[in-house]
Amino acid sequence: PIVSFLVVPLALLAVALLPVVPDISGFLLQLVDLVLQYLWQVLVFLVDLPLASIVQAQPDLWQIVVAMLGVFLLLAPRGIPARYLGFILIFPLIFAHKDKPEMGEASLTLLDVGQGLAVVVETAEHTLVFDTGARFSDSFDMGRNVVLPFLHYQRITHIDKLVISHADNDHIGGAKSLLAEMPTEEVLSSVLGLLADYKAVACYVGQSWQWDQVNFRMLSPPKQGLKGENDNSCVLKIETAQGSFLLTGDIEKIAEAALIEQPKDLSVEVLIAPHHGSKTSSSADFLAAVNPSVILIPAASPNRFGFPHAQVLDRYIQLGAQNFITGNSGALTVNFHEGEIEVESYRAKHRRYWNRWSGKENVIK
Repeated sequence: PIVSFLVVPLALLAVALLPVVPDISGFLLQLVDLVLQYLWQVLVFLVDLPLASIVQAQPDLWQIVVAMLGVFLLLAPRGIPARYLGFILIFPLIFAHKDKPEMGEASLTLLDVGQGLAVVVETAEHTLVFDTGARFSDSFDMGRNVVLPFLHYQRITHIDKLVISHADNDHIGGAKSLLAEMPTEEVLSSVLGLLADYKAVACYVGQSWQWDQVNFRMLSPPKQGLKGENDNSCVLKIETAQGSFLLTGDIEKIAEAALIEQPKDLSVEVLIAPHHGSKTSSSADFLAAVNPSVILIPAASPNRFGFPHAQVLDRYIQLGAQNFITGNSGALTVNFHEGEIEVESYRAKHRRYWNRWSGKENVIK
């Protein structure tokens, strides 16, 4: 009502009076500016209140239909019997359920956080978050504004492990906001000093655990570390019964060479492109050792770094791997099903004319 009954009328009046009495018009515009400033302060206060916004899982069609019947029943004329049963019909809409992976399966979502990295991996009963995107100001970061809403949408109430690959802002920026809002059992990172308040544990080659018959193995960095912050990124391999993922952070050619020398098998079906597709990464030898069928590239489109680099894209094509860029496709969700790699693009599933979309969605192995 403040905008409708105060701001808009005053602004229109100021525009109408501008050719006739510019002094009065200027005063009215100053008044509009003052009102908007106070209104903004009120809105900032309200948005920080608990439950200021509620993110719900998308309901199924039957839940929407049943809820609509409940609304019609509640709005029915007096005298209609059992009107208040409409509340019961609305309940399924409020408590919409999100399907979880079966035992032995994992679902990976590479979120669209612009020029940065944030990955959510779900198993039947556990959740891992790998990096949290960038922080741009005290009031806006990708942890609070992208990762956390996605977790709420997925009905995830806690994080079992948060992995922060290294210290670059586009990987660690959203961590504090996420940790403040979402209970987290353990934090793994290569930069313990920046996460000392959260009792972070160092990530290093040899760490492993199993959740719901899905195996997780840390492949890098070595305990003694490598030269360069990017090359000390945590590198995680996730193995399911039907396929595997490799999450690489910002590793470059030195770390890639060290990975190739390990006796462990590097091959996976799905690779998160090292360093967003930079020409300092994705060496030919590394790609040959990993031999992925699908490569997901976390990069804004366009971005000032020119990621993914044209030479790197050529290597992906020569390898015969399908590649997807979050800046074109939006968030990318990958599942293994009956021998196939299913890649779901958010922008393909929820098409809007203003969204860029690559036109690719599913990959069959």
